[in-house]
Amino acid sequence: MSQEKIDILTRSLKREKAARKAAEKILEDKSRELYFLSDELKDSNAKLENLLSEKSSELKGVFENILDAYVVIDLFGNVLKFNDAATNMFGYDVEKEKLNVVDLIFYDDIEYAMASFGNLQRDGYFKNYSARVFTKTREVKWVQINATLIYDGKNMPVAAQGIVRDVTQVKLLEEQKEQILKKLEKSNAELYEYAHVVSHDLKSPLRTIDALISWIRSDNMDKFDEDTLQNIDLIETTLENMDKLISNILNYSSADSATEEVEVDLNKVLDNISKTLFIPENIELKIAPNLPTVNGDGTKFQQLFQNLISNAIKFNDKENGLIEIEFTEETTFYQFTVKDNGIGIEKEFHDKIFKVFQSLTKREDSTGIGLSIVKKIVDLYKGTIWLESTPQLGTTFYFTIKK
Repeated sequence: MSQEKIDILTRSLKREKAARKAAEKILEDKSRELYFLSDELKDSNAKLENLLSEKSSELKGVFENILDAYVVIDLFGNVLKFNDAATNMFGYDVEKEKLNVVDLIFYDDIEYAMASFGNLQRDGYFKNYSARVFTKTREVKWVQINATLIYDGKNMPVAAQGIVRDVTQVKLLEEQKEQILKKLEKSNAELYEYAHVVSHDLKSPLRTIDALISWIRSDNMDKFDEDTLQNIDLIETTLENMDKLISNILNYSSADSATEEVEVDLNKVLDNISKTLFIPENIELKIAPNLPTVNGDGTKFQQLFQNLISNAIKFNDKENGLIEIEFTEETTFYQFTVKDNGIGIEKEFHDKIFKVFQSLTKREDSTGIGLSIVKKIVDLYKGTIWLESTPQLGTTFYFTIKK
């Protein structure tokens, strides 16, 4: 072999050795790198396992400590899991006995339950489903359920979960409330009817007595002395007050009866009152312009304002009396004021005056029912009424009416 070939082979061997060493160095570096990555991966896996264990423990704690019943079912309705609250509510131990939700549904609610389960499968959830269920002992309970589907990694539904709340006591209270309201409504109707009957039965003899007294006066005008005529006047005044009292009682009994609501222009209501109500010359009635239009019964609003204005007239002792009606508009209601410069009311009587037959002065023309009717009407329209007053300076009544 020539020297030239030997030199070529030698250079080739050197290059091969150099390449092998370089490859070994790269392999060594990569092996070291892989070793460190493997250690990091082990640490990450260990941390992940700890985290999963921790979260599983937390979820288990949440599952076991939910106060409401928590239920997991498959898509065929078979119960997979109950928490303790569910076990206590239904009486089943689902780890030892098979149970399907159909077994829990009250007979009359099965169709509704199936429709709700269809909504769950279609929408992925349903909210505030209320129905009756059976317990293991066949006790019937009312429950409210909120449920959602459970999906796998491919976003396919695999099960459903729901929170079940026992609302039996709430339902019983609602039923009792409804029964009480029906009885109250019936009693109110009977009372209103009774008030009308009594009103008619009482007013008829009063009118007869009044007519007889009038005839006796006419037939014996020349025979009666002054004292007898005064006594006859007193009888007639008493009969008139009794008639007014009966009318006011009838108005009070019907003040909170609901009627069909219509739009009522309060400008027209107050205009009518100012034209029909007797207002002495020494008293000025000021009514704010552009009063609102409200929903309700026009007759009741007439009673409301007329009673307050009449009350202000009766108890005004000033040479120049003044009654002012104003209003302010709020977001959900109107606030009205009826202000006078009359005799005023002591603070200790502010609550008393709204009670039936509670008149602070013994006046022949006051039955003590007017302000009671006012409060009933304000209550009917879900408003409030109160007053501010200074004795000898005047009184301001405030009340609200919802929009």
